[in-house]
Amino acid sequence: MARELAARGHDLALVARREDRMRELAEELAERHAVRAETFGCDVAEPEGRARLIGEVAERGLTVEILINNAGFGSGGAFHALDGEGETGMVRTNVEAVVALTSAWLPGMVERRRGAVLNLASLIAFQPVPFQATYGASKAFVLSFTQAVHEEVRGTGVTITALCPGPVRTEFGESGGFGGADDRIPSFMWLDSETVARAGIEGLEKGDRVVVPGVVNRLGALSGHYMPRALLLPLVRRLWPVE
Repeated sequence: MARELAARGHDLALVARREDRMRELAEELAERHAVRAETFGCDVAEPEGRARLIGEVAERGLTVEILINNAGFGSGGAFHALDGEGETGMVRTNVEAVVALTSAWLPGMVERRRGAVLNLASLIAFQPVPFQATYGASKAFVLSFTQAVHEEVRGTGVTITALCPGPVRTEFGESGGFGGADDRIPSFMWLDSETVARAGIEGLEKGDRVVVPGVVNRLGALSGHYMPRALLLPLVRRLWPVE
């Protein structure tokens, strides 16, 4: 997403817990696209970290015109067998941070009558998924929150978009505790990160409410939304045989 924005001439403020990785990216994009690229080290799940980030952005004289809430992680397994603190931490990252950071910068956008927010939800947001109960619920929150605020800011010059990708080939799956998904999810459902990022930024530019990259995934979103849960949940469980 940073590369897509830099290619369009946007200056960047890159935030991650590991600032060293962001610094390498910032240097690459600044050189390639002649944009300003600042880096910030922050764990957005922590209120103190978010407050420090918001303060540092202001101190550097930066105005947030586009906010991308992309931080997040998942888990895999039966909820009763998972670490409760880890599941709670997921909610802080996937849900609380989205609300807090949007609250920090959306009012300024509305006041200036320009700006955009892109929140990373997921295809899983359209239906509950056994063995990813907390993750799915967190993304359902992001989708619902985004759609509601999208309507609230209609006509202000500001838009907010939910990006809902299906399976994406990144390190997310292994780090999230549900590796091996390649064996369970059909190959035609997978997308690469560049395709998903491009779809998200293009949807943001058009002011779309929801973006689901890929025709197959859009069909999956429809079926997940409308299929009776008594039929859907047993089918979904077969895709995630994590006991």
